[in-house]
Amino acid sequence: MITPEFLKPGDRVGIVSPARYVTEADIEDAISLIRSHGYDVVLGTYLFERHNQFGGTDEQRIQEFQNFLDDPSIKAIFCARGGYGSVRVINRLNWKKFLQRPKWIVGFSDITVFHAALHNKGIESLHAPMLFNLKEQNQLSESWEKTFEILRGEKPVYSCNSHPLNKEGRARGTLVGGNLSVWYSLRGTDFDFFTGGKILFIEDIDEYLYHIDRMMMNLKLGGKLDNIRGLIIGQMTDMKDNKVPFGKSAYEIISEYAADLNIPIAFGFPAGHENINLPLILGREILLEVDDMVKIQFR
Repeated sequence: MITPEFLKPGDRVGIVSPARYVTEADIEDAISLIRSHGYDVVLGTYLFERHNQFGGTDEQRIQEFQNFLDDPSIKAIFCARGGYGSVRVINRLNWKKFLQRPKWIVGFSDITVFHAALHNKGIESLHAPMLFNLKEQNQLSESWEKTFEILRGEKPVYSCNSHPLNKEGRARGTLVGGNLSVWYSLRGTDFDFFTGGKILFIEDIDEYLYHIDRMMMNLKLGGKLDNIRGLIIGQMTDMKDNKVPFGKSAYEIISEYAADLNIPIAFGFPAGHENINLPLILGREILLEVDDMVKIQFR
């Protein structure tokens, strides 16, 4: 996997909204934070456009993203927010100039679409908070500080508490994954990714429990869990149930599908749609250790 160039003070970074729309008020605090770290923030021409629920028309969002992909002076692309919409533009982007000089693409949730595409092209990317999330959190969390550390070239080491459903073990492998629902929507397309020999990370928000079961069944039947070396389950936030209960939590559903896997499994890693959303370098080799604590070390 290729690591994009790390950032230096004064570098130019672009802000785009490839999915749902944002307003200036939504992200002004985050823009100030990025500038406070010494970066020259370049706002996309259509950043605050709105077309129904999207951040502009498909054509505007494609042009915006393409401009930043092609511009050699832009060293990283920060996605303003998720929602839905990235999949509507991914197939119409030209990656030729980007591949000549890769840059960091930063975001999560719906941005899993771009992470999947980059993984298949052999480029690392950063699963990390987006600008809109800082406004929601209303705090400067360690999630953002760790994000800037990674962009400067530091290698994070994470430790977190164990979970009753964890499976102990130790594994080394390339980290791949993102939002479960978004990945599920890519299954059977050119943007699906290979999981064999890798450590898989998944998280999700606002899904019915039976949807989680259906998606995990898809992964099981599709062989996506067969040869993974480790499994990290992030936050499963605001899960929903029907009037007739499904009978299991999201973690219990996932644990059931992973029951026959002889690999380390870590539930409840603090990454996803909550205040603490620790950044993960997708495409990077990690060491996963699960015992009385969970430890993740990036190589």
